[in-house]
Amino acid sequence: MASFSQCRRPFTGLAGLAIVAATTLTATTTSSVATAAMHPAIGSSPQYRVEGHVSSDPQATTFSCQTTTPATCYGPAQIRAAYGTDKLIDRGVTGAGRTIVIIDAFSSPTIQQDLGTFNTLFGLPSAPLNIIAPDGLTPFDPNDDNQVGWAGEITLDVEWAHAIAPAAKIDLVLAKSNDDADILSATRYAVKHDLGDVISQSFGEAEQCMDPNLLKQQNQLFKQATAKRMTLLASSGDDGAAQPTCDGTSLIKAASTPASDPNVTGVGGTELTADGTTGAYQSEKVWNEPDLPGSGGGGFSAVYRTPNYQKALHLPSRGVPDISYNAGVDTGVLTVWSTSGQGANLVFRFGGTSAGSPQWAGIVALADQLGHHRQGALNDRLYAFAHGFLYQALFHDITVGNNTEENITGFTAQRGWDAASGIGTPQVNRLVPLLAATH
Repeated sequence: MASFSQCRRPFTGLAGLAIVAATTLTATTTSSVATAAMHPAIGSSPQYRVEGHVSSDPQATTFSCQTTTPATCYGPAQIRAAYGTDKLIDRGVTGAGRTIVIIDAFSSPTIQQDLGTFNTLFGLPSAPLNIIAPDGLTPFDPNDDNQVGWAGEITLDVEWAHAIAPAAKIDLVLAKSNDDADILSATRYAVKHDLGDVISQSFGEAEQCMDPNLLKQQNQLFKQATAKRMTLLASSGDDGAAQPTCDGTSLIKAASTPASDPNVTGVGGTELTADGTTGAYQSEKVWNEPDLPGSGGGGFSAVYRTPNYQKALHLPSRGVPDISYNAGVDTGVLTVWSTSGQGANLVFRFGGTSAGSPQWAGIVALADQLGHHRQGALNDRLYAFAHGFLYQALFHDITVGNNTEENITGFTAQRGWDAASGIGTPQVNRLVPLLAATH
């Protein structure tokens, strides 16, 4: 049976998981189809450098990786400032009254505790986190690298969706395994029961590796979701223009599903340069870190034709990503995670396009609150904005870098949309009010 698991080239350690532990806390007062597998789209080989636990000192809020030049990690305050989310939160636009649905597999038994610690560490309010296992919860096995990888994915998704929309409710819907059919079953439950306003999916695999019947069912389910005006987001992958082969032994040039589905907004990756203390935005380029290796997923579908919202671009087929967000490991986000096997209450630096999907889900929740209605499918409006005179005011157009990885030639950033960074990254304080005012 095909499965959503770490379908990656061989290496030692946690499969499919790109995590870099945060540097030491500084006490300052600054605030093949048969074997196909979906995997957390957060990089390749693990990069653990655990240097400290969460400090008991409430004044210790700055990490050493934030004080380098340039900064190599960011907390919630810095990411909010860099993308303009802070300006909306300061006005009370916090996602109140909205629900973010996060689809993941297996479980993390410490997620409630880790979220609470994350909130205390970064001065965030608490918000409801509901854990739903429609097909039963698989007992967590700390010796199973696959399950540990998904526990890290769960942690990243929940904490950073909350960081962007701190008053939104989060429904964490857990599949019993990462088999394609099990992931689809969990997603079907979320759609059938209309659990929330926006669904985040931080996983993917080559389109060619998903059973065609399941791929068709997934497309039909996504149509049902958008008919309910649910917004669908998915990470575009972490192997550049490639995806792992179905047996995980090498790479092939391919687009990632579910990001490539026309009903989904695919989220690619960038490397953000911003002030590590104030979060002041400086620049971005396409995420591409050869030393990992890891780079932002992007390319053209082998399944779906060019959708209407991309017709003006004259693409050969459905192109991904649609938009992007910070994904660099050396520009990663700080996350509290206790089920890594390295110890409890450790702060890690997470990278990869998995970081972007839940944060974009938070952005959508802000627009839902401000507009008093669900946003539904985003792509028609996003591309209309990108073709209009407000483009430069709404997005950071990424024009530097490419997503070539190893021997797979990728795509180069250019003005406007490209298959390395999509339309670009959001200027949230300007984009959200426009989304809220439109349907």
